Amino acid sequence: MDYRILLQEENDAVRERYELSMERIRSMDTEEMQLPYGCYFKKVSAFIRRIERLAKRVEETGLSQEAGLDGALLTLEELREENHALYQDILPENYGESFTNPDYAVEVLGDGYGQLLSFLYTEIRADIVYAFEMRLMNITILNELFLEVYNLFDQAWEEGRKAPQEQLIKDSLYWFVSDYAEVTVDWRIREGLDPALSFGTDIVMEQDLTDLRYLYAYGEYVSETEIKLASFMNSLPQETIDQMASTYTEGFRKGFQVMGRDLKKKRTVVVEFQLGFERMIRRAVEYFREMGLEPICYRAAVESVNRGANGRRGYYGTSPNKQYDYDHRYDSALYMGNAFKERKLAVLRSAYETRRKEAAWCAGPALVETFGEEGFTPVNKKTALALNAHQEALTLAYANESRRIVNQYMPGDETSFTIIAFPKPEIGPEFEEVFRETIRINTLDYEKYQKIQQRIIRALDEASHVLITGRGGNETSMKVSLHPLKDREKETNFENCVSDVNIPLGEVFTSPILKGTEGLLHVKNVYVEDYQFRNLRMVFKDGKVTEYSCGNFEEDGSTGDAGNGEAAGVAGSVGNSGNGETAGTAGEARRQGQALVKQVIMRNHDWLPLGEFAIGTNTTAYAMARRFSIGDKLPILIAEKMGPHFAVGDTCYSFAEDSPMYNPDGREVIARDNEISLLRKTDMSKAYFSCHTDITIPYSELGDIKAVRADGSGIDIIRQGRFVLDGTEELNGALDEAAD
Repeated sequence: MDYRILLQEENDAVRERYELSMERIRSMDTEEMQLPYGCYFKKVSAFIRRIERLAKRVEETGLSQEAGLDGALLTLEELREENHALYQDILPENYGESFTNPDYAVEVLGDGYGQLLSFLYTEIRADIVYAFEMRLMNITILNELFLEVYNLFDQAWEEGRKAPQEQLIKDSLYWFVSDYAEVTVDWRIREGLDPALSFGTDIVMEQDLTDLRYLYAYGEYVSETEIKLASFMNSLPQETIDQMASTYTEGFRKGFQVMGRDLKKKRTVVVEFQLGFERMIRRAVEYFREMGLEPICYRAAVESVNRGANGRRGYYGTSPNKQYDYDHRYDSALYMGNAFKERKLAVLRSAYETRRKEAAWCAGPALVETFGEEGFTPVNKKTALALNAHQEALTLAYANESRRIVNQYMPGDETSFTIIAFPKPEIGPEFEEVFRETIRINTLDYEKYQKIQQRIIRALDEASHVLITGRGGNETSMKVSLHPLKDREKETNFENCVSDVNIPLGEVFTSPILKGTEGLLHVKNVYVEDYQFRNLRMVFKDGKVTEYSCGNFEEDGSTGDAGNGEAAGVAGSVGNSGNGETAGTAGEARRQGQALVKQVIMRNHDWLPLGEFAIGTNTTAYAMARRFSIGDKLPILIAEKMGPHFAVGDTCYSFAEDSPMYNPDGREVIARDNEISLLRKTDMSKAYFSCHTDITIPYSELGDIKAVRADGSGIDIIRQGRFVLDGTEELNGALDEAAD
């Protein structure tokens, strides 16, 4: 069934409002408007009229979105031109003179007014996907908001004033977001739980994937990346597609198996991917259905009320402009307050209560990640909306409370997940070879690595703590404290991680004791989300991050001293941290670096605990990275298997600490808590941070890893970047290959 049939009643109910709002916006084309604001309203109204034409075409052609209004099929080039026209205003080459750019908006419209109207236009740009999905209610309420704000200006002009009071505009925007949370937030929950909302699934399963025009049916921005990915996927033999899809779906199934959870109780699975992977996703859907799981494919959020500041969840296309995304990551600063936080939580609870059955059926997410893009270093703009300290605290409180609500309806000990990653064409001219090598890495010998990793775990379980050092300019010197084991024949600190939830295989990990965990973590280059950090430095004391810095804004990439709590606090309001043209003084460069670390890695927390310590064993992945010189482009999913890694934030077992976990040898993993997560038993609000960010030291920067017993004697696991523990030497073969 076309899911839009499910929306027909809602669309019919709002049709009159929709038509009236469009009629009024069309009339604005002939009205006299005072500068400078008139140029803004002319620009945005022209965009809305384009949306009206788009919505008409989509409604008249149904699922066959390749057809024009006359019924004739649009060519690939015509679809490309239409897609470009929809997104052209925010593309990098045009962004300098776009009202979505807060710098330009403030320059033309003035401080205050510029930020408010830039926010409004950014929200209205969500109309693109609303039109493709025929969600007339969402278009209508945005139209009405636009007209409400315009009427404020029109009234001011009639009264001989240049503009209305800024607060009146802000009030209109606030009440729009708050009043319509029952539309926007409720829909967001529904589309993540209800397989009947099958817009994305229908494209994957019903379109002709050999005809690349299908990519334009989503309404997402389509770049050359999506075209090249889809073309490459079409070139692969079916057995390769089957292998990719099977590895991905079997990883999800194995996750339930190794965690001792019953997959038969579940009916749905959330499938997340980037456009271009549809051929693999189609086969994966078939495999999931054989498991009794119906796919849910939902779009990455487009409204500020649903967008996260870090990363996208769902299906998505290449970002038209990462700076645009960065500039608007904290648009919630416009309305975030105590009342709004409670309002959004109330809507969230209601949405889950309404769909408690669907929530109980959901097995969890299965993610396909991508990698290969050049690192993005953002420009921090004074004009961009930024959260103040109170709003940061409210945002973090909302994240924790919302997670508890979700866990109430979708208990963490009843669900699982899986993640797999593949390269994008941006990886370089050897893309196809890298892609095939990634497939090989994703399908390494499960049993072989399981046995090797079990040897490492046996050695680590003799230790009270682990010492990790760097080499070759890497200044890492870390001590990680481990939980005491009462019976090493029945208990273990480390989970033996092979190819189930985290693909590819290759790590052993634990949740350390915080007390006594201390030292400096230093990495020369590491990717986190879409950001490449240079000379990242983090200092730990009793398992907590106390200082941090990076060299992204230093001309030579160096950092000087690590940041301190005072500097980090200053940098937290990143919207006021500089215009990004040049870092200026070393102090300013350092503050900008600290601000970036705080936003992306610390997720705006003043401090975070060490939630995980792990040792990666996938030297084959490391050899691939060295062979193709792509080590600095690999996602954490792969990079974390290429050396020891440390994760700040929650443990790997958050919200499921009380569920037993066993390794294949039958021993229970008892290190599921730390001193912070244990606070859940007395004060849940202090137990979780709603983040978990991994940072890996690659083998090339790694010195030694030594397991140290309580009596001070030690067991060498790795010495000068090579595995020396008996039974692990086989892993050095790939390291030798990488060194050649």
